[in-house]
Amino acid sequence: MTNIRIPQTGIQETAHRPTGVFTSQLDSLLRKSASPSRRNLLKWGLVSFGAAMMTGVPKALMAQPMGSMKTLTFNANDLGILNFALLLEELEAAFYPAALGSGKITDAKEMDYLKALGSHEAAHVEFLRTVLGNNVLFQTSDLSLNSQGLNALLTDRAKILNTAVILEDLGVHAYNGAGPSLTNPTYILAAGSIVSVEARHAAGVRALLGRTTTEPENERLVQDTNLQANLNPFKGRAYDELYTPKQVIAAVGSLRILNNPINGSLVA
Repeated sequence: MTNIRIPQTGIQETAHRPTGVFTSQLDSLLRKSASPSRRNLLKWGLVSFGAAMMTGVPKALMAQPMGSMKTLTFNANDLGILNFALLLEELEAAFYPAALGSGKITDAKEMDYLKALGSHEAAHVEFLRTVLGNNVLFQTSDLSLNSQGLNALLTDRAKILNTAVILEDLGVHAYNGAGPSLTNPTYILAAGSIVSVEARHAAGVRALLGRTTTEPENERLVQDTNLQANLNPFKGRAYDELYTPKQVIAAVGSLRILNNPINGSLVA
């Protein structure tokens, strides 16, 4: 397995290997695609995001020996939850420059849109690090990506955009699932300020693909039978399901791009 370290934006994977259920569902979602028309792009306002500029793939992606990788430990408390959210933002912030640097996104409007999303995710990383201050549990340079897994998600336009949908939808489920356990008002505000933006991102990329702007049940990585009942008392109504951190880690693992071990009571 090849490992790469991300100097500015990154994330890494759980110690758990992806399960067959998650991998099968992921493969199905990555195959979904449709070409957007200019009319649809205009309808969803996906035009001219040139002001939000980002560079391509981070330049200093260096090999990181397996033995030197940091194990991330997230405890079931406010600090663990917000650091866990930071980890997800690092993943998203690393993905978009890699997607833009792949050369597979050639439509100018789509490029501008992904630049905007990448800029937002980088801002989320900076924001959460500022909120956490000295309570940040890891640095970006501690995080490791598997280059083979990442490159497998960057082979064509459809796979890139479908991966973006998966990441953004997963972020919504993750923030909603962990949010009820937060007690620090500042951390609650930080999480709430981000989750709505993640939902807009997901809807926007879905529109680029000509897919429904909200996530259908058959596209979720966690199906009804595996949802935690006490987190999802309103199942069947128009709302986003709540995933546990453990479920989020398993779903992230199905992407096969993360190497660092993850443990702690939050994800046990």
